[in-house]
Order: sequence, then structure tokens, then C-alpha cells
Amino acid sequence: MFLLFSLVGLIWTLIIGLIVGIIAKAIMPGRDPGGFFITAIIGMVGGIVGGFLDNFVPWHAGGLTRFIFAIIGAVLVLWVYRMITAQKSAGY
Repeated sequence: MFLLFSLVGLIWTLIIGLIVGIIAKAIMPGRDPGGFFITAIIGMVGGIVGGFLDNFVPWHAGGLTRFIFAIIGAVLVLWVYRMITAQKSAGY
């Protein structure tokens, strides 16, 4: 039974991570190396960063603020990802 809940939670994390990653790429358009998996990973890591940032606000409106902070976190992660890949392509 625990495995089923873990699997469902993992699937929801992937789906929400993908949605958040797509929204982050829509906010910061540009050419990024990577496809579906990189977008999902950026969204999932952004969700973790956004959850961390959400702990510092004094007000909480439930899932909506977590989702908004996940998008903000994903935009930050996408920005860092672009900075790292730009340095690799520049030869530094």
C-alpha cells in the first residue's frame, strides 16, 4: 500500500514539475539545450527551491502560494542553468 502512494506521489511530482518547468520556460523564453526531461527536472528543482522560499513568507494561502513559489524557484533554476551552460559554451 505504501508503494502505491509513493508511486502516485512521484507521478504527481513529475507532472507538476513538468507544468512548472514549462511555465518557467514561457516566462523566460530562449534557446535551451534539453527537452522534456530537462524541463521536468528544472520544474522539480524549482519546486524544491520555491518550497524553501515559501517558508520565509508570513502568509500562506495553501497550494496556490506553493505553486507560485515553485514557478519563481523554477525561473531561478532556469536562470542558473542558462548561466552554467553559457559558460560551458564560451569555453570557461
